[in-house]
Amino acid sequence: MQDIQIDKVTITELEQLQKIGKQTFFETFSSDNTEENMSKYLEEGFSIKKLEQELSHPDSEFYFASLNNQVIGYLKINFGDSQTELKDKNALEIERIYVLKEFHGKNVGQQLYEKAISIARKLQVNYVWLGVWEKNTRAIHFYKKNGFIEFDKHIFRLGDDEQTDIMMKLNL
Repeated sequence: MQDIQIDKVTITELEQLQKIGKQTFFETFSSDNTEENMSKYLEEGFSIKKLEQELSHPDSEFYFASLNNQVIGYLKINFGDSQTELKDKNALEIERIYVLKEFHGKNVGQQLYEKAISIARKLQVNYVWLGVWEKNTRAIHFYKKNGFIEFDKHIFRLGDDEQTDIMMKLNL
């Protein structure tokens, strides 16, 4: 496979971020959730307004993975107060790594993951953490393979459905 570009997302790429966000979330979770809950989450979670706020936050960063100028995946990381939970200044949260289904198994997620770890090392944080849906066995396996261990659980709301995320971390 040719070289994958990883670039920081800018505010001018908001619509592209919305498109890849909705598409990859739908591909990943639609078969395990109701159409109503998926629609509600996609509408709210990936609204231009919400993405603009997230992208403008100084402690959040998004990165696109592109192949031949086509965005095929993305990464979202948070530090400091923008972390969804722990808000530990000595930690970095990987909030999202999503790759288009047709590029699964082609090392795209691994490269986005390595980008996050490289940023964490530059920031000299003590650990990286994330939450992953307990039914997303593919992602759980991926993080375990990369040395993450489970340390807690939390609830993620998808529409009216309360789902359990496994919280995992990697000490650096």
